[in-house]
Amino acid sequence: MSPLSRVEVPSRVHASDPRAPASVVWLHGLGASGHDFEPFVPHLRLPHARFVFPHAPPRAVTINAGYVMPAWYDILHLDFVAADREDEDHILACTRDVAALVAEEEARGVPASRIVLAGFSQGAAMALHVAHRYPERLAGVMILSGYLVRPDALGEGHPANEDTPLLFHHGRFDDVVPPFAGRAAYEAFERPGRDVRWKDYAMAHEVSPEQVGDIARWLRERIG
Repeated sequence: MSPLSRVEVPSRVHASDPRAPASVVWLHGLGASGHDFEPFVPHLRLPHARFVFPHAPPRAVTINAGYVMPAWYDILHLDFVAADREDEDHILACTRDVAALVAEEEARGVPASRIVLAGFSQGAAMALHVAHRYPERLAGVMILSGYLVRPDALGEGHPANEDTPLLFHHGRFDDVVPPFAGRAAYEAFERPGRDVRWKDYAMAHEVSPEQVGDIARWLRERIG
């Protein structure tokens, strides 16, 4: 069982409804909480889906002067091209915890093929990292303003998710996660025949109203 506490928005469909259940597990960014994206749920128009928003554990974050805040892993410096930017032990621990949370959704009756793993910023990096290694095929992965962690370990991917659809969104004026970092993550997974999509927006490190509509459409494609 995953040790992560969480916020849940339950499905609004009655148990007798014949539509298959679905789940969206959505990871927040650095310093936020599971409540961060909770207000988005009504705008996504997926009444049959359960939304699960886990809280990252509190950690001292080096780039923020060592202040303790919700963080999936410590960030040691701001160089996005350096191999030692993140605490690898934290990433490995949170990979186990998030994967266990996805497995819990399966145990609750939602098949992996009806589960989307999503995230924003640091949470997007974790969602991509976990999904790439998850041993059962997921419905899709949504990477919002994200980037790639442990790029030297891409060979750890599990064959079950080598063709899973990926959605990358990024702000053209993002000064927190530079667009080149998001684009590099996209290009690491893009290949002919795989549904890997990139779209950038005239925004900074945020989520825009236009983007919410695009997210809703993509989620309905995957689990609607």
